[in-house]
Amino acid sequence: MSSPSPRFDRGHTDDLMSFLTAAPSPYHAVAEAAERLEKAGFRHLLETDSWDGSTGGRYVLRGGALIAWYVPEGASAHTPFRIVGAHTDSPNLRVKPLPDTGSHGWRQIAVEIYGGTLLNTWLDRDLGLAGRLTLRDGSHRLVNVDRPLLRVPQLAVHLDRSVNTDGLKLDRQRHMQPVWGLGDIEEGGLIRFLEQESGVGEGEITGWDLMVHAVEPPAYLGRDRELLAGPRMDNLLSVHAGTAALTAVAASGDLPYIPVLAAFDHEENGSQSDTGAEGPLLGSVLERSVFSRGGTLEDRARAFAASICLSSDTGHAVHPNYGERHDPTHHPRANGGPILKVNVNQRYATDGSGRAVFAAACEKAGVPWQTFVSNNAMPCGTTIGPITAARHGIATVDIGVAILSMHSARELCGADDPYLLANALVAFLEG
Repeated sequence: MSSPSPRFDRGHTDDLMSFLTAAPSPYHAVAEAAERLEKAGFRHLLETDSWDGSTGGRYVLRGGALIAWYVPEGASAHTPFRIVGAHTDSPNLRVKPLPDTGSHGWRQIAVEIYGGTLLNTWLDRDLGLAGRLTLRDGSHRLVNVDRPLLRVPQLAVHLDRSVNTDGLKLDRQRHMQPVWGLGDIEEGGLIRFLEQESGVGEGEITGWDLMVHAVEPPAYLGRDRELLAGPRMDNLLSVHAGTAALTAVAASGDLPYIPVLAAFDHEENGSQSDTGAEGPLLGSVLERSVFSRGGTLEDRARAFAASICLSSDTGHAVHPNYGERHDPTHHPRANGGPILKVNVNQRYATDGSGRAVFAAACEKAGVPWQTFVSNNAMPCGTTIGPITAARHGIATVDIGVAILSMHSARELCGADDPYLLANALVAFLEG
C-alpha cells in the first residue's frame, strides 16, 4: 500500500455524536453521508444518466439508501469489490397518511409502529419530527423539527396500580399516539405546520415520509465517560464508520480492490423494497460500474466471485442484569472491539473463511475483536448479510458493535468501539 492504514480515535466517536444528531431519519442519514463524501471528492451520479468508466469516487442516492464506491487507478473491468454493508433505518413511530387525530380535548398525531421497537422507550420523552416531504412538482425537501413537539404520555401509576407487579401492557394502536396540543381535531393541521417549518407554500406538500425522534442529544455516560448513549446507533453507527473508512481509503491511493459502502433502508422490516438490501440497487450499481469500464458479463461474474462484503450491524453486548439470556461462553463486552456474528442456520452469513478475513483485517488494524452467537434457547435476529450473499452470490461476513438497549429510542455502547470498528473497516477495504 502507498500509505499505512489511517487510525481513528475518540475523535471519531465525537463525530459519531454529531452524525447521529444530524440524521433523525434515513433521508437525513444519506444526505449527511453524501455531504461528507462530496468533501472527500466523491461525485454524485444519477441513475438516469449514462456513466463513464473514469477513476475516482462516486455515489448514488435513492430515497433513504446510498451506494458509494471508489475506482482506483489501474482498476480493470473484473477488479473485485470490497463492500461494507449497513442500513440507515431504525425502529420508531412513523406518521400515518391521515395524521390529524385526537380525543377528549387533546390534539394528537396518528402514528404507525415501524420495525421491532421497544414501545415503552418512547413513553414520556420529548419528541421531534423529521423526514422527507414531497412537493407538488415532484421534488423532495427534508424537514427536521428538532425540538420538543410531541409526547406519548404514560398512564399514571394511580390509574394502573399493577404496572410494577404485572408489567406494562401497551396496545400498539390505542396507547402509542402522541399528543401535540389542545383543542379539537384540526384537519390538515400537521401538514400546514410543516409547510411553515420548511418554508414552502400552502398546499405544496402532497406526500410525506415522517417519523418521530427523541430530541435528547447523544452523550458520554459513566464515571470515566467510557460509554456512549444515543439514538439510532442501530445502525447509523455502522453507516458513519463505513463512510469514514471509505473516504480514508480513497485518500490512500493505490488499492487492489474497489471499496464500496452500501447503506440500505428498510432493514428493520425485512429489506423488501427498492431501497432495501433485497432490492436490485446494489447489484445494479456494481454491474454498471463493471460495464462502464468496458466489462462484459464474464467480467461481472469474475468480479463478483472474488468480492467480499462485511455486513456491519449492531449486536448484543452481554447484559449485566440478564446474563442468562446470552450464550454461556460468548459474552461480548463494551469496548472489547467489534464482534463477529455467527449463526449456523444462516441468520448471519459468516462462515470459517469469512472469520479468517475479519480476523486478518482486525490484526492488520491492531484492533481487538469478539464473537457473538445466540443462546440456543433464544431465537436469533438477522441482518442484510444473508440477503446480500444470496441475492448477489457475494461472500458475506456479519460483524458489528456490541450494544445494550437495542431497538430502544436510546441505545448504549462502549465509547471506544465506534472507532475500533472504523479502523477494522479501513483495513478490510484496503485489502
